[in-house]
Amino acid sequence: MGSRLELQKMFEDLLGTRHVYFQPPSNLTMEYPCIRYCLRDIETDKANDKPYTLSKSYELTYIDEDPDNDIAEKLAMLPMCNMVRSYVYEGLNCYVYIIYH
Repeated sequence: MGSRLELQKMFEDLLGTRHVYFQPPSNLTMEYPCIRYCLRDIETDKANDKPYTLSKSYELTYIDEDPDNDIAEKLAMLPMCNMVRSYVYEGLNCYVYIIYH
């Protein structure tokens, strides 16, 4: 399992910009296209009542004004990443994924 900062760098490299936001505050104005993500869950496997593995999952949303982008497909090809849904909100195309890291 890598760190969240490694995940941040991977998203920035894939997007080609620093418009990647981890748990942004509601008053932040995001620039598009962007990736917004947050911690979704931490799962712990235990044996003999002691934790031995830890697995984090993040929910990420790729947001773009362009409906014909290739980033949505590139995100779907990442290891341990699954697209959950897509929707349009105020003219922005939003693609939601769960990624385990």
